[in-house]
Amino acid sequence: MSDLKRLALHDLHVALGGKMVPFAGYEMPVQYGLGVMKEHLHTRAAAGLFDVSHMGQVILRPKGSYQDTALAFEGLMPVDVLGVAEGRQRYGLFTDQAGGILDDLMFANRGDHLFVVVNAACKEADVAHMQAHLSDTTGVIAVTDRALLALQGPQAEAALARIVPSVAAMRFMDVAQLPSGYGELWISRSGYTGEDGFEISVPEAGAGALARALLDMAEVEAIGLGARDSLRLEAGLCLYGHDIDTTTSPVEAGLTWAIQKPRRAGGAREGGFPGAARILRELADGPARLRVGLRPEGRAPMREGTELFTHDGTALGQVTSGGFGPSVEAPIAMGYVPRGQAEIGTTLQGEVRGKRLPVTVAAMPFQPTTYKR
Repeated sequence: MSDLKRLALHDLHVALGGKMVPFAGYEMPVQYGLGVMKEHLHTRAAAGLFDVSHMGQVILRPKGSYQDTALAFEGLMPVDVLGVAEGRQRYGLFTDQAGGILDDLMFANRGDHLFVVVNAACKEADVAHMQAHLSDTTGVIAVTDRALLALQGPQAEAALARIVPSVAAMRFMDVAQLPSGYGELWISRSGYTGEDGFEISVPEAGAGALARALLDMAEVEAIGLGARDSLRLEAGLCLYGHDIDTTTSPVEAGLTWAIQKPRRAGGAREGGFPGAARILRELADGPARLRVGLRPEGRAPMREGTELFTHDGTALGQVTSGGFGPSVEAPIAMGYVPRGQAEIGTTLQGEVRGKRLPVTVAAMPFQPTTYKR
């Protein structure tokens, strides 16, 4: 793994017994001593600490007005940026001219600028994309001196409030810049597990001490990539490069909730984003296929790449994410099927080790979310 980048907290992960694996160009802890199953269940029951410093942090600093920057950024995706209130965050999607998804991201209105968090594997391309399209109105500044931690679970608020008491007043998708003994913390009440929790950008100089302070709390355990994946799958959340990519549109992916009224047909700022013709057409007429939740029968998981068929053997599509859901105590998956086979309760077949096994289209999320609204 000599050609891989290392996280600022690499030595801490090793000291904690983390099993390091390659992921998105980094050495990342896939699990610790508890193991994936117990890490997953601990996050659902108490609080889990994830190092997500591999993700990209970017500041969009207006050269003129905030409104000009918000409108320019809005031009890259079918999302209402202008309508995001100060101190609030929103999910976004960069789209291409064909209506495919270049990346999914989070962005926050921090008063006089925007703060953006993008996926690790896409961050260089995303920064270049923003620089190419926003430079007339905006300085695009990659943040390279801060770590990013996620504290997730029902006891996350109690844990973090011991360090920063004011986080207790935050609600889902609130953001704040708060002083601490570890440097200024950029905190959002969000995450990617379906649980209540926070994402915390911290100066690298204070990141190790903050992580250790949290891990010293009885309710907090270090959690690796394995449990992060099973948690987000139970929550029905997409993983870029697997469930969404340039071959999938936001409508096919079931992400229409992320396309607000002002950007839709008849809205105040209809269209004007890459791929608008296709995306607006699919919003009006429906897409040819849809991302669906899947519940295999029995105990055998249907993992990514499992081919899906009708009962008469017609190929439909494939699983994009799949595994065992520790909280639901059953295998779960998601994938794409034609719209005619996407209704909840439809029974299909998935091919596992040469055998066609029953699988049923199911509602998502598989595990109820617990965001603090």
